[in-house]
Amino acid sequence: MPNRRIGGGFRMAGAALLAVSLCALAGCGPNGFARDSVVEDKGSEAFLDRIQKNCAKLSVGDSPINFLLSTASNDVTFVDMTSKLYLGQFSRKDYTDGINAFYATGTNQPALDCIFKQQ
Repeated sequence: MPNRRIGGGFRMAGAALLAVSLCALAGCGPNGFARDSVVEDKGSEAFLDRIQKNCAKLSVGDSPINFLLSTASNDVTFVDMTSKLYLGQFSRKDYTDGINAFYATGTNQPALDCIFKQQ
């Protein structure tokens, strides 16, 4: 009979590695998530407003963008990553990779295309 604890340990290690990778993409390093001053940057706010206006019904992961940008959402990752895209801290490729890794549904492309059109 195989030792199930070893296999589970590999799964746990894989999950931990994925979490660290996603955190690095999202900016959870020593600098943490975007500072409030970054998120509240007038240009960044206008960018998020354009996304809200033009892309609201498109989904990232399992949530529509208008929910991810609302105060009802507890998800700060989308706003943080999108603000960093606007500020040039993420390339489009890095942003796409990060969004697709964090919100892995395989259905994000229409939303990503719309977000890029707002730049």
